[in-house]
Amino acid sequence: MLSKFKLNQLYFKDTQFADLMKRRIFNVLLIANPYDAFMLEDDGRIDEKIFNEYASLSLRYPPRFSQATTCDEALAQLESMTYDLVICMPGTGDNEAFDTARRIKQDYPHLPIVILTPFSHGVTERIANEDLSAFEYVFCWLGNTDLLVSIIKLIEDKMNLEHDVSQVGVQVMLLVEDSIRFYSSVLPNLYKFVLQQSQEFSTEALNAHQRTLRMRGRPKIVLARTYQEAWSIYEKYKNNILGVITDVRFPRTEGSPKDALSGIKLCAAIRKEDPFVPLIIQSSESENAAYAAKYGAAFIDKNSKKMDVDLRRIVSENFGFGDFIFRNPETGEEIARVKNLKELQNILFAVPAESFLYHISHNHVSRWLYSRAMFPIAEFLKPITWNSLQDVDAHRRLIFEAIVKYRKMKNQGVVAVFKRDRFDLYSNFARIGDGSLGGKGRGLAFIDNLVKHHAEFEEFENARVAIPKTVVLCTDVFDEFMDSNNLYQVALSDADDDVILRYFLKAKLPDRLVEDFFTFFDVVKSPIAVRSSSLLEDSHYQPFAGIYNTYMIPYLDDKYEMLRMLSDAIKGVYASVFFRDSKAYMQATSNVIDQEKMAVILQQVVGIQYGDRYYPSMSGVARSLNYYPLGDEQAEEGIVNLALGLGKYIVDGGMTLRFSPYHPNQVLQTSELELALRETQTRFYALDLSNAGHNFSIDDGFNLLKLPVKEAEKDGSLNYIASTYDPYDQIIRDGLYPGGRKVITFANILQHDVFPLPRILQLALKYGQAEMRRPVEIEFAANLSREKDRTGTFYLLQIRPIVDSKEMLEEDLRLIPDDRLLLRSNNSLGHGIMDDIFDVVYVKTQNYSASRNPEIAREIEKLNQQFLDLGRHYILIGPGRWGSSDPWLGIPVKWPHISAARVIVEAGLTNYRVDPSQGTHFFQNLTSFGVGYFTINAYMNDGLYNQDYLNAQQAVQETQHLRHVRFGLPLVVKMDGKKKEGVVMLPGESE
Repeated sequence: MLSKFKLNQLYFKDTQFADLMKRRIFNVLLIANPYDAFMLEDDGRIDEKIFNEYASLSLRYPPRFSQATTCDEALAQLESMTYDLVICMPGTGDNEAFDTARRIKQDYPHLPIVILTPFSHGVTERIANEDLSAFEYVFCWLGNTDLLVSIIKLIEDKMNLEHDVSQVGVQVMLLVEDSIRFYSSVLPNLYKFVLQQSQEFSTEALNAHQRTLRMRGRPKIVLARTYQEAWSIYEKYKNNILGVITDVRFPRTEGSPKDALSGIKLCAAIRKEDPFVPLIIQSSESENAAYAAKYGAAFIDKNSKKMDVDLRRIVSENFGFGDFIFRNPETGEEIARVKNLKELQNILFAVPAESFLYHISHNHVSRWLYSRAMFPIAEFLKPITWNSLQDVDAHRRLIFEAIVKYRKMKNQGVVAVFKRDRFDLYSNFARIGDGSLGGKGRGLAFIDNLVKHHAEFEEFENARVAIPKTVVLCTDVFDEFMDSNNLYQVALSDADDDVILRYFLKAKLPDRLVEDFFTFFDVVKSPIAVRSSSLLEDSHYQPFAGIYNTYMIPYLDDKYEMLRMLSDAIKGVYASVFFRDSKAYMQATSNVIDQEKMAVILQQVVGIQYGDRYYPSMSGVARSLNYYPLGDEQAEEGIVNLALGLGKYIVDGGMTLRFSPYHPNQVLQTSELELALRETQTRFYALDLSNAGHNFSIDDGFNLLKLPVKEAEKDGSLNYIASTYDPYDQIIRDGLYPGGRKVITFANILQHDVFPLPRILQLALKYGQAEMRRPVEIEFAANLSREKDRTGTFYLLQIRPIVDSKEMLEEDLRLIPDDRLLLRSNNSLGHGIMDDIFDVVYVKTQNYSASRNPEIAREIEKLNQQFLDLGRHYILIGPGRWGSSDPWLGIPVKWPHISAARVIVEAGLTNYRVDPSQGTHFFQNLTSFGVGYFTINAYMNDGLYNQDYLNAQQAVQETQHLRHVRFGLPLVVKMDGKKKEGVVMLPGESE
């Protein structure tokens, strides 16, 4: 039978609580003579009482009351403003109120009107002879403002009933009662109870906003006054009835005489349809208790002094409110009690079989879930009855799996408030503190939500898409840390990075975090990455990628050791805001450092443990705009850089595999043997699990190992990722074979679709770009299972916008003659026009040797600082790869060392040829600042570099390796990102 309820086909859609209770009563017109109005107000403002009543129940939108004393006044008010409800109070001797009400009904047929009469014998008699067809309800005023809340809620429930039940399966409590006096006292009692309960169950929500919304999922209360009305409501909503409370003596149809056994007949009819729905019979005739027993209904005696209390208790016990109590079916005694979903999940397998059987065969579990507004899981469990399954253990597993699935779904895409007793295996994303999540934090919350809302991410047979477990320390924790330890003075000083770090490490984080961290360790049980998430980082127009540190700490059994490492790492990230490079960067982007506030992300490191090493099967960066398309690739199809091991390898500009997710078969680097051997990854990063962080330093990679790919082969982590080079046949074979060098080609994934990576990336880029409304960059990592079952998990780590310059470029740059140009690149990055650059800094090519690259980098850093101080920009030209971490491939500058450059040129020399670099560390910074990146190999007729012209100019300054030339007129730069063409005009040539 279980196959019928295959859980993996179960896609729990989250309940959209925001769509519930859409129709509200905002304005109420009260028509009463001055005396009654005064009585009603009872020298206290009615607005105020209602407001307090709403506030105490955490309800929003209390209605506003306006008053009118005569018919004309009422009609005038109705003309001047929109009302949602009219309450009429006829005095003891006047009929005017009824006439007024009928007159209003003629003009406003859709406006609900309610009669509220003072309780007295005379009035009751008079009402018996009135035609009440114009009115929704008649109530009897017993001096209690609760009644007004009930009237408003009853009418709101009626207005929203059909929509809310059909949309999400909100439950209905049916009250059948024709005595005005009686339902006027029962309704406030019921509403108060249900609203308080909804405050209770709203604690299942993960944050305050969700809590308010969840309350909209409370059961609706519907009042029926005749058998016919009750039955038609039951028939229509019978799948969503939480319970029925009925009187015994009431009319069959409107206007017919009372039937002494109406309520009993109703119970009999309902029992035929549903053996389990809870029934409560209320009667002032105690002999009716016998009928109650016959139909399995609870009985309440209306004559009892504590009828209110009885009603509350019985509703609570029978309608699934409050705690769920497992009972012994023989004796009725309590065996166990659960308050929320997590507790239910934890206890399921411990409850004795006979108790469990009793509760499932009476639908108790699904009713309890319904009353707590957990519709998706309640709907799923309701049809799975004892009759359909006949196996207690299977039933336990089914309920357990459904809860797990529901909780995972519910935790996704929501930033929960971190609660120690709540954060567990199924929690995804929580925050500590009330400040901002910072840029990365917001990106993660956004991407988590994205995955949840697009069902396609669920559809992969052998891949799961998720974000790693994450807890964010919000910016207010940073403020508290900085203030309570008086750190601003040293932080903003010119002290060395080491000194600043030492001060920060000595400072103390708030004590209350200790227990929270322990809870996090218990749940994650894997190494933890401590990442910066600053306010300015990843803000839409200011790239702060890779400026601050990310530390990783291993998982240790000694949680106090781990706590020390985690605290150091958090302080290290905080300190990195004030390191020299960050300050230089702040200056370059004209930001004020004390505006920078830092949130910190604690995140499970994606990876697998191999002995003392830990790293993912692959990590990568995907961008939705590819200004480097090859062959039939389109710029809009995006581009991915993929590597084995930790992502730091990519960030540091290591050799990665580039491919377009729409053309995974065309990988330039593996297209030729020579290229594949030279242009693929040879080393990778892994976390050193044996390093306990005693040598904590400003370098966030102090505990990472940079290893040759051979080591990964020993770890057995190259399944599906590597190919083998066969030196005898001079070919590369996809897959692992003994002997021969292993080449990181990802061939089995990209060409043979062992894992659906390209498809997942297509989806992530498509939806990311659609919802951010601009091109995006996504960081990800994935683990492939170590079994041979070809399954894996794909983790989204980060999403941020790529800032695209909006300048339109109409002209065809290829038509500009060479004699007007200083530079031309047919392989350029970037887009737009710049006309404010007067300076060129270039590396002298005579006697150039790659061995001097580190020296050249230091000279450039000095020059760049001068440009920053003057607020000027320049064009930078040099051989090889800018920013390479390998100084033999190019000049090893970091972004802050060249941050004033506006065009960066890789100019090949005949004796020094390096293929154009693409995955450089500052790719994100290039695109965001709109910096141009030109590749020119003039000796191969690829582009133009008029170095003779530069050599002929006088230098402003000249060092051993560099010349700096300044012109009187600007050098205009034009770049066409879609066609990859870029030019720099000679001064004065741009007209």
